[in-house]
Amino acid sequence: MAEISFLSIAIGGGLGSIARFVFSREMENLLGDFLPYGTLSVNVAGSLALGWFATVFLDRPEISSTLRLGLTVGFLGAFTTFSTFSYESLQLMLNGEVWRAIFYVILNATACIGMCYVGMHLARMI
Repeated sequence: MAEISFLSIAIGGGLGSIARFVFSREMENLLGDFLPYGTLSVNVAGSLALGWFATVFLDRPEISSTLRLGLTVGFLGAFTTFSTFSYESLQLMLNGEVWRAIFYVILNATACIGMCYVGMHLARMI
């Protein structure tokens, strides 16, 4: 069973990292470069998705643990980008753009926590 779980996490992680790259690039093209919008976008979308999936999975024990792990730990773990967010925030600070860095950190935290809540709420509606 553990081997199947590792495999589902690995497959989910591979797909999640590809999705992050494509989604991030497209959001940066769409929104510009005032902030690292690609990272912000994947973190917000990933928070919404994790809130939704976690809530759906809690209410449906018949869903396999392999699928749960593949989607949450694998796909969403690779899709969201906290380490990139941390690096970009620090780079803004080191480049003397302290207020933009603070704004970016606050925006990430509030948007991601808010979207996780929205995801949970949406999942409870089904």
